[in-house]
Amino acid sequence: MADRKATLTVEGLDKAIELPIYSGTLGPDVVDVRGLGAEGLFTYDPGFMATSSCQSAITYIDGGKGMLLHRGYPIDQLAKHSDFVELSYLLMFGELPSKAEYKDFANRVTSHTMVHEQLANFFKGFRRDAHPMSVLCGVVGGLAAFYHDHLDITKQEDREISAIRLIAKMPTLAAMSYKYNVGQPFNYPRNNLNYAENFLYMMFSNPCEEYKINPVYAKAMDRIFMLHADHEQNASTSTVRLAGSTGANPFACISAGIAALWGPAHGGANEAVLNMLDEIGDESEENIQRFIDRAKDKDDPFKLMGFGHRVYRNFDPRAKVMKETCDEVLEQLGRADDPQLKIAKRLEQIALEDEYFIERKLYPNVDFYSGIILKAMGIPKNMFTVIFAVSRTIGWISHWHEMISDSYKIGRPRQLYVGHDKRDYPTD
Repeated sequence: MADRKATLTVEGLDKAIELPIYSGTLGPDVVDVRGLGAEGLFTYDPGFMATSSCQSAITYIDGGKGMLLHRGYPIDQLAKHSDFVELSYLLMFGELPSKAEYKDFANRVTSHTMVHEQLANFFKGFRRDAHPMSVLCGVVGGLAAFYHDHLDITKQEDREISAIRLIAKMPTLAAMSYKYNVGQPFNYPRNNLNYAENFLYMMFSNPCEEYKINPVYAKAMDRIFMLHADHEQNASTSTVRLAGSTGANPFACISAGIAALWGPAHGGANEAVLNMLDEIGDESEENIQRFIDRAKDKDDPFKLMGFGHRVYRNFDPRAKVMKETCDEVLEQLGRADDPQLKIAKRLEQIALEDEYFIERKLYPNVDFYSGIILKAMGIPKNMFTVIFAVSRTIGWISHWHEMISDSYKIGRPRQLYVGHDKRDYPTD
């Protein structure tokens, strides 16, 4: 129940409209505008900048404070003390697992990492040089044709089985997308490896030589999975919820989320950072300053990628963890003096000290360092967004499960129509 109301007065309407005001656990209060429809009115909010489309108990972001909470736990604490499998359990079920629950959940995920052997035929239908994201979109959508035995979304058991299948099979499908692209045979997952180790093994092992998993790489990959696991009602998560509101099966919904993530304004930011660092090229102070000046020039199309965020108006809480991970990976490789890292660190220093960036709160975000890490580990740029999709699957499926588990309505945004008025078809 709302204990407060907002009163809206509209010119030409002979009465005031009372709208309930609700308060969440954290964050701004929200005005419930659903009653406007009965008065022939709708709100207008392109990009949903000030619209709450749902209630959710999964993730909370305070952009002003640079805060990201998953089920109430700060992301930096989770990144330090937890791992991706435990975080997946937390997002899905709402609480951290006991040791027994963790072991059972990890075993369930591991037991579902294999994919149906006939799925390999799907890959043969794509051109060899197809972008791995286009392959992933198609193959994930096709999972419903192979795993249709638990697709009754009204049953909690079916929802959970489908969720675990998606969490488990996404790294396998992602690695297969890579192997198909480079013309190498697919690798089967191994039950004696953890989630991140298994992904690296399927990506990089081949029949010609023994592949040894670098523990620093495995830790870095697990961190990348964790830091991208969920981010509240972003474009792809909202897409999954909207698709799910129609009653579509979870595989179709996640495929829709992958398609939304593919957009360069959403999932391609870390790739754009590497392209920017390549464009800057020279690590000399004079050259870096030249690009800084270009970024400040409103008439210059050059932009500093990896700085600022749609939500955060402070330091991205994930960026600090990602920076530490980046340092660890490059040190392991003996590349602490990597030219791209030097440019990146200098850009970060300038952004934290220059009044232009401080006033606009253009701080480095999580994508600023993640691309450097992935490149250092030998992962090509066309796989960056695929790995993002692997990470975000748990967030997508958790939001889908939360929505389907409660009462919901099919999503149906309204519009401000600006086309022609009614007109008659010419008969002369």
